[in-house]
Amino acid sequence: MVGLLAKALIKNYKSFTSANVRQKYGILCGILGIIFNIILFAGKLIAGMLSGSIAITADAFNNLSDAGSSVVTAVGFKLSGQKPDIHHPFGHGRIEYISGLIVSMIILLVGIELFKSSVEKIINPTEVKLSGITFIVLFISIAFKSYMAFYNNKIGKKISSSAMKAVARDSLSDCIATTSVLISMTFTYFTDINTDGWFGVLVALFILYTGYSSVKETVSPLLGQPPEPKFVQEIEQIVLSFPEIVGLHDLIVHDYGPGRRMISLHAEIPVESDILVMHDIIDNIEKMLLIRLECQSVIHMDPISTNDPKTLETKARIEELVKSIDNRITIHDFRMVVGHTHTNIIFDIVVPFDIKKSDKTLNEEVSSLVCKMDKTLYTVVDIDRADA
Repeated sequence: MVGLLAKALIKNYKSFTSANVRQKYGILCGILGIIFNIILFAGKLIAGMLSGSIAITADAFNNLSDAGSSVVTAVGFKLSGQKPDIHHPFGHGRIEYISGLIVSMIILLVGIELFKSSVEKIINPTEVKLSGITFIVLFISIAFKSYMAFYNNKIGKKISSSAMKAVARDSLSDCIATTSVLISMTFTYFTDINTDGWFGVLVALFILYTGYSSVKETVSPLLGQPPEPKFVQEIEQIVLSFPEIVGLHDLIVHDYGPGRRMISLHAEIPVESDILVMHDIIDNIEKMLLIRLECQSVIHMDPISTNDPKTLETKARIEELVKSIDNRITIHDFRMVVGHTHTNIIFDIVVPFDIKKSDKTLNEEVSSLVCKMDKTLYTVVDIDRADA
């Protein structure tokens, strides 16, 4: 159904990296979510009122909150598609993350309220009346939510949307919650033991867990998270496809919302290169990154020695020394300034975040190791932290 609607309503519907196409998919799925969840809310509310089941009523209001969440998601996608302006020169893409956070908070609030209602039902139980329509409504709900989880997850992956992936997880947890209610109704029907309040608590806990997971999913990009390894590999492949570039480091991806990323990096070039020729090559790399990855980029040129045997030998020895501290540590920007009495060696080391040693301690360790190797070498070290 979603595929047919996308084909009919979205031009170039297979261009998943296009900001315009992403926006339309988000709005389409948001509108479908509103419609489906309102239908489920009405059906479950009627079933809950007829049966007197707090678990079914709780599940109904969970679907109502999901409808509200779909409204926020659709509006978020719409607003995030606004063009850059004087107050927001990098666009409004992060509104999608903010809308996802609002959805997460709504889910948490609903979970808290339903948990309180279910506990009251345990303390003061009331009779649950069962009927065929109750079971039919629950089965239909599971089918609807399974489909919603499927298409939100599928499209969320294709357009790389954390908001839609969160909606998919919410729909999947709703399937589990509704299944638990169905089990409760069946158990009560055959045993006459009222477990309605207890299963209502279970539904509330599922809702709370979903809200917590969604908060984590949406807060992470707002705080700043590392880029996907695949995206980093694509950048490296493009930059290093130019034979004049011998290496790169200090790659930073600035995320201003899905489809709105900027790149900055240092490209290593031979020290003897013609500066005008290299400037032209750097321009071409930036253009290729824009065409293939749709990202603006800023590239800094770092001249390094590629022919001096002494420099290359010293660099190799220093690389072995720093790896003796931790095998994942690497170095870059290696330079030597030779003097009459001593030689300054200047370089950066890249240290994974999970190495808990302080920068000062690491600096002292590197300097000590180099001094033991050759007392005429003085180190000037900058430490960069990076994902392992």
